[in-house]
Amino acid sequence: MRQTSTIRQRLAGIGLVGLPLLSFPLVSLPEGEIAGLPATYCYLFGVWIALIALAAWVSEKRGR
Repeated sequence: MRQTSTIRQRLAGIGLVGLPLLSFPLVSLPEGEIAGLPATYCYLFGVWIALIALAAWVSEKRGR
């Protein structure tokens, strides 16, 4: 029971960190292109992938 509560808290923390990272002021900062793609798209998908990877890592870590 205690381990589930810790996992929920960590996942909630990841979500709370993700909110400001995906808000308009930070999304509008990257300019230009990276490998032919707009930097804003690279930023959005990079943050999104990082948040998903962190959530997966926290969720899988519970079995240990």
